[in-house]
Amino acid sequence: MNFSGPIDFKPKLFSAISNYSLSRFKSDLIAGIVVGIVALPLAIAFGIASGVSPTVGLITAIIGGFLVSALGGCSVQIGGPTGAFIVIVYGIIANYGLQGLAIATIMAGLILVLLGLFHLGTVIKFIPYPIVVGFTAGIALTIFSTQINDFLGLGLSDIPASFIPKWGVYFTNLSHIDLPTTCVGLVSLLIIILTPKISKRLPGALFSIIIVTFGVWMLHHFMPDIHITTIGDRFGSLPTDIPLPHGFELSMDTINDLLPSAFTIAILGAIESLLSATVADGITGSRTNSNTELIGQGVANIVVPFFGGIPVTGAIARTMTNITNGGRTPVAGVIHAVVLLLIFLFLMPLINLVPMACLAAVLIVVSYNMSGWRTVRAIFKNPKSDVTVLTVTFLLTVIFDLTIAIEIGLMLAIILFLRRVMENTQIRVYSEQLDVAEGTEASTHEVLDVAKGVEVYEIDGPFFFGVATKFDELMRSSMSRKPIVRILRMRKVPFIDATGVHNLEILIKSSQAEGIHVVLSGVNENVHRVLENANIEQLVGADHICDHITKAVVMANKIVRNQELSRPKR
Repeated sequence: MNFSGPIDFKPKLFSAISNYSLSRFKSDLIAGIVVGIVALPLAIAFGIASGVSPTVGLITAIIGGFLVSALGGCSVQIGGPTGAFIVIVYGIIANYGLQGLAIATIMAGLILVLLGLFHLGTVIKFIPYPIVVGFTAGIALTIFSTQINDFLGLGLSDIPASFIPKWGVYFTNLSHIDLPTTCVGLVSLLIIILTPKISKRLPGALFSIIIVTFGVWMLHHFMPDIHITTIGDRFGSLPTDIPLPHGFELSMDTINDLLPSAFTIAILGAIESLLSATVADGITGSRTNSNTELIGQGVANIVVPFFGGIPVTGAIARTMTNITNGGRTPVAGVIHAVVLLLIFLFLMPLINLVPMACLAAVLIVVSYNMSGWRTVRAIFKNPKSDVTVLTVTFLLTVIFDLTIAIEIGLMLAIILFLRRVMENTQIRVYSEQLDVAEGTEASTHEVLDVAKGVEVYEIDGPFFFGVATKFDELMRSSMSRKPIVRILRMRKVPFIDATGVHNLEILIKSSQAEGIHVVLSGVNENVHRVLENANIEQLVGADHICDHITKAVVMANKIVRNQELSRPKR
């Protein structure tokens, strides 16, 4: 991985336009229109669920979606607000207000740009899968819990943000369920579920909103005594103008307070975008430039807050809709943003009529699809470490918040990984005889005679801080034997870290103080470079670093013989 190489920013839109054709434009046009229609209810629902207005959700989808397609590294990625951000956005608004959210989103955008500039696009994909599944399932459950009030028409205000107190309030107020509102929610849910059974290309969420909104409008017209809460009732008349860019007041205290949330937004956005791009690549056969994708996502998140928007990322469902309807270049994503813009400018008055219970049904289906319960069930058959990481991440996401869940989940995954590496890294001790081919697939075996007074220690695995401590304990337990030569066989050591170098330096110095020679064998080029930079080569002597165990044993045996010959005869 090259952290200091040239900037890897090559938007797919530019290469797509260079050899564009009319037939491809027709496919992209159809896909863009369909995706724009599908994205409409989701943008509105995600905006409301995040604690902002439907207008903000649409502005985010328009500006963010355009920038992700224009500057991203994936040919078919569709960007916009997603369910993954609902929990973190809602929490930031509750604690720091809309300005705090804007600052956190801009900082997250800067982090994403830096990740792309430093060529870290591929590293994000290495985040353990149980963590991704754990917090995704936790977000899904949290989103579901936020929709119960509107779905059942409980009419509650000032609902606790925490999961357990929130459900306590729900159970306490179950007697206040509004039957007409609940019926609207159930009908909406059925339409969304049944529409794909007719055709998988039909947007169930949009059909549900159109049919149910018309039905509720008719109900209000003929039976005015029955009232179903709509977007217009909740938010008033929605504006139809793109807001002008505005600035923010910054202070170091605000930046320090919001940095953990910004980091969470950046990591979550990077994971979701690159996962979406990976899935898309598997279907279309294209290849996403991960670093360009992160830079494009970062720019979108830097720009959107100046227009009042919320965080942007790649959306798997909308990206898949784009692919299935023929979209193959970023032009489809640009058209999807234009379609949303036209709806925003000319059809916003109709959005006021959409029932809140219908949007709640849309988000309940989204949360079900996000939950990935089949994947969770499959992971529970994996090793206990994976199950532990998934469970802890899930519970922390639900009970506390996503920032804590990602931080502790990553820390736990790293600890368990290091433990697994330590358990699999072996340190063997040889004396008298050594089979050179042991541990390889070689059919011929060469057995070396090791002189008395020579001990061979073979490290099988990376020599990092955990293994270095393990090796140090083994050496201390064998110090009483005091051999004449200690050979460290390092043929299977792919790398060595600072702790490994430090422990090796202590071993060499303590051994030399007792008159014990130390010989290093099978040191690869990378490890040798580290040892040279750390002056270990100078300490042990360049002639005491051998490229093969045979040479090391010959040298050690010779040292023993010379020492025996130099002893005075009795």
